[in-house]
Amino acid sequence: MTETSQSTENGRKPHGGSLMTLSKRTARRNAAEKRFQIYGIAAIAVGLLMLIILVSTIVSRGVGAYSQTFVTLQVELLESKLDKSGTRDLEKIKKVSTFGYAPLIKNAFSVKLEELGIQSELSAKEQAAILSKSAPAQLRDYVIANPDKIGETIEFRFLANGRVDGYMKGRVSRESIANDKSINAEQLDFVDILVVNDVIEKTFNLDFITGADASDQRPEAAGMGVSMIGSLFMMLVVLALALPIGVAASIYLEEFAPQNWLTDVIEVNISNLAAVPSIVFGILGLAVFINYMHLPTSAPLVGGLVLTLMTLPTIIISTRASLKSVPPSIRDAALGVGASKMQAVFHHVLPLAAPGILTGTIIGLAQALGETAPLLLIGMVGFIASNAPDSLASGLMSPNSAMPAQIYEWAKRADPAFYERAWGGIIILLVFLITMNTVAVILRRRFERRW
Repeated sequence: MTETSQSTENGRKPHGGSLMTLSKRTARRNAAEKRFQIYGIAAIAVGLLMLIILVSTIVSRGVGAYSQTFVTLQVELLESKLDKSGTRDLEKIKKVSTFGYAPLIKNAFSVKLEELGIQSELSAKEQAAILSKSAPAQLRDYVIANPDKIGETIEFRFLANGRVDGYMKGRVSRESIANDKSINAEQLDFVDILVVNDVIEKTFNLDFITGADASDQRPEAAGMGVSMIGSLFMMLVVLALALPIGVAASIYLEEFAPQNWLTDVIEVNISNLAAVPSIVFGILGLAVFINYMHLPTSAPLVGGLVLTLMTLPTIIISTRASLKSVPPSIRDAALGVGASKMQAVFHHVLPLAAPGILTGTIIGLAQALGETAPLLLIGMVGFIASNAPDSLASGLMSPNSAMPAQIYEWAKRADPAFYERAWGGIIILLVFLITMNTVAVILRRRFERRW
């Protein structure tokens, strides 16, 4: 009996076979590979679906914040109300409070309705109530800035109040205001009449991007502008401190520090700090910068210092990775022609690692820009930023807010108009983050070198 016949009788298959014949083991392996590919494609599809849902939700809920309802009225600036002496003395004009301007707005409504031939059962007070509570202040600011206009009739575009704006955007209905004390169905009927006569219109709201925050009673007047300036000053502090300190520490640890237990401990701690929750840095900033150093609460300088501590580990880790990516032959060649260690690092290694360093820095800044937890603990949500700073010192030391803190503040307010603005603020924040990450990718691809 031959060996082949013996192996067949023992139940074992011969090892040989045609290469054109697919074995069961190979078929199972190929099937497992195809399943894995299907799983990967499904995971990517689910991720893209979640991303589409996230983006569409943010845009659909936040796009309304970029339009606003305005009421156009011809207001007669009565001299008998605003400047009884007729001297145009600015100090006397300033003594007229916003309550003194309210009758002018009521009179403007009466004149407009008479001009259009509209009869309304609403009182003058109820008619004027469809305007934002900022309308008298807007009128007063204009008169103080232009006292020579007293006695003339000037056209003004006043903000409608949050309920009227919500009605124009479909967020408020007659059913939803059944128990609302701020507006009633008769006022909505009055709004419909004014819309037909082009007195009320909904247009693009630039003030949401450039304006300041407002009180709880004036959601329609709230904007992101001042908080954007607060974030800018914080990022300037982070950039001025984190970049030089982080790069210097990275160069020393990677190029000059001796390899011993002390540097090992430092490296482990830097890696651990990169994983520490951001709120811990907020507690540290509260204890050190505010309670111990007595720096002002809610100041962008304090926020920048806290975010610097949080960003430093990220910059150090990315910078060290960039320095490691430079081939040792570059260092050896520089040292071989007589360059010192410092000259080799600063003249040859550092320029080649610069793209990675810039990328890591920008990503660290983008991460810091979106942080909210540290800012909560240093009080940057307890202050309504109503005025833009007028100098560099004021921008750093005066109380202000930041974009993520402003979004958090709006999200926790009860009025739905603030909730809409919170979504609109998220759009602005995402635009900044996407822009910064795009710049990081462009810089890396533009200056990256391959060996």
